[in-house]
Amino acid sequence: MAAGFCYLNNAALAAQVLVAAGARPAILDIDVHHGNGTEAIFYDRADVLTVSLHCDPARFYPFFWGYADAVGVGAGVGYNLNIPLARGTDDEAYLPALAHALDRVAAFQPSVLVLALGLDTATEDPFQGMRITQAGFERIGRAIRARGWPLVVVQEGGYPSPALAGNLATILSALSP
Repeated sequence: MAAGFCYLNNAALAAQVLVAAGARPAILDIDVHHGNGTEAIFYDRADVLTVSLHCDPARFYPFFWGYADAVGVGAGVGYNLNIPLARGTDDEAYLPALAHALDRVAAFQPSVLVLALGLDTATEDPFQGMRITQAGFERIGRAIRARGWPLVVVQEGGYPSPALAGNLATILSALSP
């Protein structure tokens, strides 16, 4: 069932191509919305870890997916981590949640990280789900880069706002070695 904003799930496609090439990918989704399509694709699999930080679905779309108790089924139990955050989460609350997510990724020991890069967590984003500043995007990028994993970045959400280009440039710069 199509329920998101995209027709193709580029992060999931990238992960599947990596699996086919013998890699062990983890997907980290930092879009303001839960990665429900990604979760559904890999929910019963142990070869791809999916981690999503997003607005709590109790008060934010997609409402029916993204709760913390959704951990996978069958072989996939424990390979799906949802970290729902309160609407209005700012840099100081987001960064410890990101550290928790990155620790789970590290425990999986991926050979590559697929970053579903959503910029719609920005304080200037029209959805107003979270309040991540440009400095916050820099800190997010540095935290991910510090882990040292090879990285595939897939651009996800980010709606028109005056800060969108600056936020993108800032996080891409922080992710770069």
